[in-house]
Amino acid sequence: MAKAIRFYTAGGPEVMRWESVEVGEPGAGEVRVRHMAVGLNFADTYFRSGLYPAALPAGMGVEAAGIIEAVGPGVTGFAEGDRVTYTGSPLGAYSTSRVMSVAPLIKLPDTIGFETAAAMTMRGLTTSYLLRRIAPLKAGDTVLLHAAAGGVGLIFCQWAKLLGITVIGTVSSDEKAEVARRHGCTHTIVYRREDVAARVRELTDGHGVPVVYDSIGATTFAQSLDSLRRRGLLVCFGTASGPIPPIDAMQLAIKGSLFVTRPALADYIADESERAALAGELFDHVGSGRITIEINQRYALEDAVQAHRDLEAGRSIGSSVFSLEAGN
Repeated sequence: MAKAIRFYTAGGPEVMRWESVEVGEPGAGEVRVRHMAVGLNFADTYFRSGLYPAALPAGMGVEAAGIIEAVGPGVTGFAEGDRVTYTGSPLGAYSTSRVMSVAPLIKLPDTIGFETAAAMTMRGLTTSYLLRRIAPLKAGDTVLLHAAAGGVGLIFCQWAKLLGITVIGTVSSDEKAEVARRHGCTHTIVYRREDVAARVRELTDGHGVPVVYDSIGATTFAQSLDSLRRRGLLVCFGTASGPIPPIDAMQLAIKGSLFVTRPALADYIADESERAALAGELFDHVGSGRITIEINQRYALEDAVQAHRDLEAGRSIGSSVFSLEAGN
C-alpha cells in the first residue's frame, strides 16, 4: 500500500484527502516509480478547484522525481533503479509511489538531486520553451515578465541573463523585488504601487517590449497589451488571477497589430526528441551551476492542504516541493 492525496469533489484546499491506495504492478509500457520528491505547482490548484476539468475521484499533481522500482512488459530505455523525473502525466503525483506510463519520464542526471528535479521540471521546461521556442529573441532584447519572483520567474530571469536578454519583472512586494534582482532581473516593478505599462514605456524610451510573458491572466492582461511595442507578442502562459477576458481583435490592431498566444507546456514536450532537447539544455545549465534552483518552501505530502493555502495566498517565493525522504 502507498499513500496519496485524492479529491472527490472540486473546491478549496480542504477537499483534498490523505489516503492509503493500492499501487500494484506495472502493465505493458508502464513502470512503478517510488517518489523521492513531488512538485507543487499553481496549476495543481486549477485541477482541485475545477478550473481544469478532471474525472473524479482523482489524484493530485503532475510532477515528481524518484526511482523506478519495477518495470512492466515491453518497456525499453528504462530499468529498475533508474533516477527519473516527469511532468505532465495524468494526475497522481501527490503520492509515495505510483504506476505510470513511461511516456513522460525523463532520465535524471546524477548531478541533479530529486528535490531540485521536483522543483524545476515543470518550471524549467516551461522556461525552456518560453525562451527557446516561442519568439526569436536575441541578445540585447528587453522583455516583460510577470511574477518575476515566482518559480518560473526565478529560472527565467537567470536563463534570460545567460542569453543577454534584459528582463523587466513585476512583483508584489519590495522583498520579492530584491529576490528577482538577485536572480538576474534587471528592472523590477512593484505592481501594487506602480503603473506597469507606464513604467515599461519609461524603461524602453516609449517603445514598449517585443514580448510580454504573462502567467497571471485576468488582472494583468490589459497592462500586458499596453506594454507591447508595435507588432509585439503577448504570451499568456498562465491564469493565476483567472482566465483572460475575450480578445477584441480590432483592439489588437489599434494597439499596434499585436499578437496573442496561449501556449501549453504539453504541446512543446509532446515530441520525444524536442522534450529531450529542452530538458538537456535545462539540465546542463542547472547541473553546471549556471542556473540555481532555490527551494524556499518544503512540505510533508500529508500537509498538501496547507501548501495549497500558502500558494493561493501568495505566501510562496520561488519553488516549493513535497519532500518524501530526508537527504535526497
